[in-house]
Amino acid sequence: MPNYWLIKSEPFKYSWDQLVEDGETVWDGVRNHRAANNLRAMQEGDQCFFYHSNKGLEIVGIAEVSKAGLIDPTDPEGKWPTVNVKPVRPLDNSVTLKAIKANPDLEGIELVRLGRLSVAEITPREWEIILKMAEG
Repeated sequence: MPNYWLIKSEPFKYSWDQLVEDGETVWDGVRNHRAANNLRAMQEGDQCFFYHSNKGLEIVGIAEVSKAGLIDPTDPEGKWPTVNVKPVRPLDNSVTLKAIKANPDLEGIELVRLGRLSVAEITPREWEIILKMAEG
């Protein structure tokens, strides 16, 4: 059974559309210890919500971890982890941060609790709730 995650990117730096165009990317540049621990815990086949931060503030798609256990190529010391991700599909309807905050079933979600975290854990229950929200 896969684990679930949320990965954030500012759309002007790296957007969902760019991931779709690229087909796969290295999720590099993470320098927060909690986010790094989440990257270390990721396994091939895990599912990730792709969240546009800063502008948009919404989950727009689902990506999959295609390679795990990598060392971030942008880290000259070679101690920060990374993974590769590939697009799975866009959500039918994006799910905004405002909608997530308004849903009492999501009050404990890391996206809200640890708002600055760039790689967050999503529980299976949270995953299902957000997928239902995306159906419209």
